[in-house]
Amino acid sequence: MFTSLQGRTAVVTGGSKGIGRGIAETFADAGINVVLTGRNQADVDSRVDALAGKPGAVSGMSADVASPEDCRRVVATAVERHGGLDIVCANAGIFPFGRLEDLTPDDLEQVLGVNFKGTVYIVQAAMEALTASGHGRVIVTSSITGPVTGYPGWSHYGASKAAQLGFLRTAAMELAPKKITVNAVLPGNIVTEGLIGNGQEYMDQMAKSIPAGRLGSAADIGNAALFFATDEASYVTGQTLIVDGGQILPESAEALAEM
Repeated sequence: MFTSLQGRTAVVTGGSKGIGRGIAETFADAGINVVLTGRNQADVDSRVDALAGKPGAVSGMSADVASPEDCRRVVATAVERHGGLDIVCANAGIFPFGRLEDLTPDDLEQVLGVNFKGTVYIVQAAMEALTASGHGRVIVTSSITGPVTGYPGWSHYGASKAAQLGFLRTAAMELAPKKITVNAVLPGNIVTEGLIGNGQEYMDQMAKSIPAGRLGSAADIGNAALFFATDEASYVTGQTLIVDGGQILPESAEALAEM
């Protein structure tokens, strides 16, 4: 049995949609007070309304994690609303398609600004509050794409996700004396608005490549993130957890066929 997290406070960036939606819901179900962010206030309000009545209080605010000022504002708001901050889920991310030959400096800056710099900025903003909590947790949403696998059209996205892991290993060392752990979840193909936008054919094709025989849910990632947030995970830091239904395991299509 895990120690209750009732009454602790988490910031979930990018919590109005996709994987962040699942993390926010899982945390609120566990009694964690959640402040979720998104770039569109209407999306934020809709998600907050959908999570009303959970054991943990859920509120939201619009913010752009590529802005250090916005990240500081998010942390200050969480502390003001709940008296402190225990958990930061650096989840906000974008994945625009772009072949290597077509990528522009603006394309690179946009993806790295949100996915990588946004992770650094929200952690920097939260360091003081997480230290004060005495059991600070940083949970990064990375991906199998970049750190483990590749996919044509997402070289910039993959680079940003690999950069997050390079960051977390040293950040985990620097923050360990402050009793803050830093870990990452690496999702495979998860059913979100973004994945659905790639079309049913893409989704069916990806499901066939997964030994578990299905695409993942946002709750699958939320549950993994929740583990990293527990007191029982206090001795786990600088680590990554792949949640992909076994997608990276087969060495060939033939290996899948042999199942």
